[in-house]
Amino acid sequence: MAKSRAIRVGIMGFGQIGRQIYDLASRSADVDVVAVADIGKPDILHYLLTSETTDAQRHTLEGNFLVNSRFRARLMQIDRPEEMPWDIFDVDIVIDATGKFRDRQSMEAHLANGAPRVLLRTLPIDHIDRIVVPGINADSVAVEDRMISAGSPTASALCLLLQSVSERFEIECGSMTTVHAYTSDQSLQDYAGSDFRRSRSAAKNIIPNTHEASLWLGHVLPELQDRIMTWALNVPVQEGCLLDVTLVMKDADVSAEDVNEAMRAAAVKREGIVGVVEDPVVSSDVIGNSHSLLFDTKGTIKAGSTTIKLLGWYESLGHAARLLEVARLYSALGLPQEKK
Repeated sequence: MAKSRAIRVGIMGFGQIGRQIYDLASRSADVDVVAVADIGKPDILHYLLTSETTDAQRHTLEGNFLVNSRFRARLMQIDRPEEMPWDIFDVDIVIDATGKFRDRQSMEAHLANGAPRVLLRTLPIDHIDRIVVPGINADSVAVEDRMISAGSPTASALCLLLQSVSERFEIECGSMTTVHAYTSDQSLQDYAGSDFRRSRSAAKNIIPNTHEASLWLGHVLPELQDRIMTWALNVPVQEGCLLDVTLVMKDADVSAEDVNEAMRAAAVKREGIVGVVEDPVVSSDVIGNSHSLLFDTKGTIKAGSTTIKLLGWYESLGHAARLLEVARLYSALGLPQEKK
């Protein structure tokens, strides 16, 4: 029997999630990263990649190619979607891991340059074909989808927590604050930026911020549309994030342990995507965890008759793994009609 063709993936943006996608693909048997677009120099991109892996010798740089035992990825020093010639690499899907090009115009530029589909690693700005969160709505994917988002690490973790609880109990409303590691778009020193608070040093401040997960939540969980508020606190931690969720339940009989049991059942149902931790962990303990959500049973508290507080951990590696899962879902459907 002939060997099936590996999924040919292009990556735009070789930041942390882009590098994690590449490394995970190099350890898989069914995904080849064939091209990487990033403004960084090839030797620096290779240096960053190898500095983050325990077996750095697996990844070598040969001219403008990143090479491992499975595939060669051409490095292109390109910064914008409209500049990247995806057609010459015969890609099946492009994962835009920049976090910057979230509008339809940028996504259409990927398509115009030869990408059959483009998958955002974050939430979009405009309405697109579909937001896919593995563990919730993976069965909704359609062959005609071309502009897709896999949510964001925070949005996906929140959706998985809410879905897991709502499968057993009815949620009236709630709020979420993500206690989030600082990101590369924040300044390490005070520097005039896009708004007042984000102009302050990420390395020495807790910075209150808005979070757009609530704007898109209804696309994944329609029954919770406009019922959940979302906020963010960016804190001086490099990795490891925490959801602090408060839910108002419709049934006063729901206990903290009832919710913990619901989450334990969800971890069995969504193995590899949702996990449960019973130990008193802290943020550094979840670094390298590939779940999209690691529910913390010790953080579940009931206050009053209907209010329950929950904690859930996550980090970017889990989201990188889910991005590849979404790429596999679409590969199984085949190319959209326009590209057949």
